[in-house]
Amino acid sequence: MKIKKIMHKGVEWVSPDTPVMALAKKMQQLDIGAIPIGENDRLIGMVTDRDITVRGVANGKDLSRLTARDVMTAGIIYCRDNEDVDDVARIMESKQVRRLPVIDANKRMVGMISLGDVSHAASQKIAADVTRAVSAHHA
Repeated sequence: MKIKKIMHKGVEWVSPDTPVMALAKKMQQLDIGAIPIGENDRLIGMVTDRDITVRGVANGKDLSRLTARDVMTAGIIYCRDNEDVDDVARIMESKQVRRLPVIDANKRMVGMISLGDVSHAASQKIAADVTRAVSAHHA
């Protein structure tokens, strides 16, 4: 099955200058755990709820002064909308990520795919493998 059939469509990215408090509110309103960060028409990173907690709250920073750039994971791991679910599961497994932006042939973000989406569409073995890998403690 192709990713374009199971991805979440209508995903938007935000500027790296977006206040962390605004990111957290957006995550709460949309019931999501990650927001892609873009600049100059390119994806440059991702902010997860964990990034906010670990890089902001746990470090004792003043959250009212932090922006997405301050807490984001720089660089972007993505998949293409025409890739097979099993191939995307292997990307998630090898990179130990739970969510990926999805881009089209024009390199435009067209959606997001999550571990849950993959686990519903992939074989049981692949779903188990990727879940085990992304749930493992990072070295």
